[in-house]
Amino acid sequence: MTQPPETSPLAGKKIVLGVTGSIAAYKACELTRLYVKAGAEVSVVMTRAATEFVGTLTFQTLSRRPVECDLFHRSGGWVPEHVSLADWCDVFVIAPCTANVMAKMACGLADDLLSSLALACRKPKLLAPAMNTGMLVNPATQDNIARLRSYGVTILEADTGELACATEGKGRMPEPPVIFAATEACLHG
Repeated sequence: MTQPPETSPLAGKKIVLGVTGSIAAYKACELTRLYVKAGAEVSVVMTRAATEFVGTLTFQTLSRRPVECDLFHRSGGWVPEHVSLADWCDVFVIAPCTANVMAKMACGLADDLLSSLALACRKPKLLAPAMNTGMLVNPATQDNIARLRSYGVTILEADTGELACATEGKGRMPEPPVIFAATEACLHG
């Protein structure tokens, strides 16, 4: 496994890491670890579906920060969380990113914390798709990918291999070191 360099360009950077409802959510744990080891501050935002695959405590422990899941979380402060995290970060990464979340982003829908943050955020955005091959090659998904790219969103190519549905094909989330390098490129490329 590739380790981040000791003097990573991500040192001191603030990253919002969105985690969506995919079996690949477990790989986001390793990505969080890589970011933190590189000296970045990581704030993890999970969809409700993501919490079915990996618990919030795992990400809280790895990131050393609270994990957000709820659009209507009452923190006691006056600043709406979906605005403050969008302004706080230097880069917004969603890994894994499901077809559902990409569709929301492409259409400007904001019905949960993660999609609200994505709509409010004006910083570089990086998506690491993870889904069934049929979902990935569907014309609607391909249109959404093209639309998001036209908005300036960086979308990594999905890997090919064994998928959770016991088939082989394209749709696997890229490995954490690949996403890590792409994050550096988003900020310093």
